[in-house]
Amino acid sequence: MPVIWCWAAAGSSRLTRGHKPFDVKRRSPIRNRVEWLAVRLLLATLAHGPRRAAYALARVYIAGLRLLAPKLGRVARRNLAMALPDAPEALRERIAAESFGSLARLLVTLARMPRMNGQNISTWIRYDGLEHFHAAKAAGRGVLFATAHLGNWELSAFAHGLLTEPMHVLVRALDNPLLDAEATRLRTLPGNRVIEKRDYARGILRALARNEAVGILIDQNVAASEGVFVPFFGIPACVPAGFAKIAAHSGAAIIPGFALWSDGEQRYVLKFYPAFHATDDPEADTRRIHAHLEEVIREHPGQWLWMHRRWKTRPGGEPPLY
Repeated sequence: MPVIWCWAAAGSSRLTRGHKPFDVKRRSPIRNRVEWLAVRLLLATLAHGPRRAAYALARVYIAGLRLLAPKLGRVARRNLAMALPDAPEALRERIAAESFGSLARLLVTLARMPRMNGQNISTWIRYDGLEHFHAAKAAGRGVLFATAHLGNWELSAFAHGLLTEPMHVLVRALDNPLLDAEATRLRTLPGNRVIEKRDYARGILRALARNEAVGILIDQNVAASEGVFVPFFGIPACVPAGFAKIAAHSGAAIIPGFALWSDGEQRYVLKFYPAFHATDDPEADTRRIHAHLEEVIREHPGQWLWMHRRWKTRPGGEPPLY
């Protein structure tokens, strides 16, 4: 795992051999401590001073990450070639560069979260479409935020906890327990609560029964045994159908929501789209959710995490894409 916590905090999957996670106990305590210290030092260099300077320094760090892990750039170019085959190569290269730049902005945000509060959070982010959340809450069945590795997913939940009310976030534990504890500390600063993925169904349903909100990243690749294939940029992508099933079972409103960077405002806009409800067809609902996500990514292509192997799992008989 890269010694840059923004990559770990990007909901990155646990290191796997096949589909089984490595035993976390096998990790060296020395390695865990070194990674933790390195990340703490990196974040400390971004925690103070003008934001413009911090963004520039974060871009240097991300450039270093690209040199140390060239596979990330190769995966981003491969994804863009598959998803946007008609786009000129120069445009795809620009989108890839913007995607890494978006990750740099997220890194600065992580470094400064401890000093964010209700008085200064508006300098980082504002709402667009908050009325959709209030209407869903009034219905009394809870809210499922369908979000993704688009824009600043960490800030979206953090800001909502400060500006409106605490919410729950579904997470997958990081391999490094020290970094995992640091991530949990930051995510819960505004009163948010973490739901571990190993107990996700029960935890989510309990929260929804209390008419609370739960945020879930829906754009991660899963094993064929865990999901269904739906079209995503014209390519079958394996996605978990559990999100739609929980929405149907609970009657909760589904609200797509993303914290998208605005160059004009030099801050994020937490945009909530109109709510809808699941039907008795989880596969159709899953297709609908991902069709909407694709539409938003096409509007803001430089803010999606293209370096994730989104189409790794293939339908039976298909060759690997990476």
